[in-house]
Amino acid sequence: MSGSIELVLLKCPQCSTPVPAEEDEVAWVCATCGLGLQLTETGLAPVPVHWAAPGAGALAARVERWQPFWVFNGTVAFHQRLNYGGNAAPDDLWLAPRRLFVPAYACPLAQLQALGADLTRRQPALQPAPAAGPLQGCTFMPDDAQRAAEFVVVSIEAARKDKLRSLQFTLNLAPPELWLLPFSGERVLL
Repeated sequence: MSGSIELVLLKCPQCSTPVPAEEDEVAWVCATCGLGLQLTETGLAPVPVHWAAPGAGALAARVERWQPFWVFNGTVAFHQRLNYGGNAAPDDLWLAPRRLFVPAYACPLAQLQALGADLTRRQPALQPAPAAGPLQGCTFMPDDAQRAAEFVVVSIEAARKDKLRSLQFTLNLAPPELWLLPFSGERVLL
């Protein structure tokens, strides 16, 4: 059995502009027409991409870079939450639908959990801003990000003072949108 490898030039499905894909990247914005694109098994598909305006307390001049995040809207349904004293209620955060944040760029698991949990807890306003440059470094597929959203929920529940023992829950999430969040150093400016 002989196999062959076929290289396919990635082109924007809307305007045919070549996509300058770097190794491991999975999403881009077309430099010509501005269409958000993500890699799929069959090629490129449109994906909503937004740049978030820096928060009121942050000066736009301090933005050093824009990091991609998958943002899911949805709910968390808890089936069981046990601490070492017995049954315990989940955090009140989960009583209403929430946005869950997952970094879409390569970072250590601890950073993914910390950033995702912080942003999910805070629920910062996401105000769209004009595109602030190319989308670069998006290496995390949406399906993987949905699984990582579970880590965000567990991180939030495990950080509570009641010594979590076990947790069973279901995520009910809408398809994600890709947001580029403003950073200065390691701090999100939202």
